[in-house]
Formats: sequence, C-alpha cells, structure tokens
Amino acid sequence: MSVLDQAASASSTSSNYTCSYSGNDKPQIKTMQELISSLNAAMGNQALGDDLKTVRKVKQLMQAYTSQSQDWVQHAVYHEGTRYTRNLVDDGNGKYNLLILVWGENQSSPIHDHAGSHCMMKLLAGELNENLFAWPKQSSESGNSELNLKRTAALKTNSVAYMHDNIGLHRIANASSKQKAVSLHLYSPPYQMCKSFDEKTGAAVQSSCAAERLTRLDIEPQGLGQQGSVNHPSITTIKSLRCQQETSSITSMKLCL
Repeated sequence: MSVLDQAASASSTSSNYTCSYSGNDKPQIKTMQELISSLNAAMGNQALGDDLKTVRKVKQLMQAYTSQSQDWVQHAVYHEGTRYTRNLVDDGNGKYNLLILVWGENQSSPIHDHAGSHCMMKLLAGELNENLFAWPKQSSESGNSELNLKRTAALKTNSVAYMHDNIGLHRIANASSKQKAVSLHLYSPPYQMCKSFDEKTGAAVQSSCAAERLTRLDIEPQGLGQQGSVNHPSITTIKSLRCQQETSSITSMKLCL
C-alpha cells in the first residue's frame, strides 16, 4: 500500500484528513508571502509525490497561516456570470503552484478529479461545502454508473482540506446566496486539464482547469475593475464570461472558469 493509499484509508473525511506534523516547533506564519516562502522551502525542488511526511508538513504550513484579506486582495478577481474564477498566485518551483479561487453566490464546481495531483485547499473567506464521491464503477454491459456520495463536509474560514484521486472525486459549492467565498489551492504537480463527471451516469468529460495570471492591479488601469461588493470588500468583479468546453463521445459538459 502506497503512502497515498495509507492517507486515504486513514482519513475519516477528505476535508478533515488530519496530518500530525512531527516537528517540535509549530510554524509561525503571519503573511501570505511568508506562507509562500515557507512552502517553497518545504517543497525544495520536488513535487509532493508519495512522501506523506511532506504532505503533512505542507498542510501544517497552510493551517498556520490566518487569512488576512490585505494579503490576497490583489488576486481575488471574479468574472461576473461565472461559477468561479481561478487566479494564479505563485508558480512555486514548477512542480507545484498556488491559486486563489473566487466562488460566486450559489455556485459550485462540477464533480471532478485532480488529474493525479495533490490538492491542498485553505478557505480564506466565507464558507464552502464539499461533497465526496466514490469513483464510478465500470460495467461492460451498461457503461458507467451513478456516482455514490460518500460524505459531506462544511469548510469554514481558515480550515484546510486535502484531496487526491486515491480518496475519490469531489464537488465544492458555495451555498450562500449573499456572499462570495475565497479559497487558496496548492496543486502538485500543476495541471491544465481534469475530468468532470455526470452525477447520474458517471460519464466523464475533459475540462480545462487552467488559471489566469490576472490581478486587481492589472485590470484597474483599464477601468474594468470594481473593487469590493456588497458582500465582500476584497473581491474585484469584472464583467467577463470565459467558458471552455471539451467534448467526448459519451457526453458533453461545460465548465465556466
């Protein structure tokens, strides 16, 4: 059994996967930049791979940082009319990257995998819900089958969740009708494409998971940005709709990023 399998079997929920770091001193991280520097030091020139010790350390570093909107406001860019926006924060060492996602009100991701990568997610503002699904069962007679919901979890501000394909598939949702949510994601290795799944049939389609290198500072001089909103003063909303679609012979789905 690989260390990833051990992590999956030891986890009671994907979002509450507990990593007890064996270091004597807990990290003290006051700013997002300190977090980025600490992650770079912890990762070195490697990807997370199958090293559970490094996975635990990375999670502890993300837990040690307490969200402060002034640290990430320049990356909290939201495209009006989309489900959520993926904003690149840092390229890391090339074997991992950091993204900030801004989630619209009453919006959710499709059920999706992570293309074999590790995903560490920290909630910076608002609340999100996670639904964890088992992988669809393959049948030579009827094709895929309806996805089985394994469990749900509520993610609060500053909570950290870990996800990997060995654990299953998941869907993240902002159930609030009044406020957006903001989350920080570490992906190792980075990826551009993933699979999204139909809950009723289990059929999969390739979807773009690319991030934009766009910040509030980039768009304000063009007059496109509107910093703040009635629900969160640190989110910049721009009027833009960018959807990318990939099709398969099984089904067709659209993912708006």
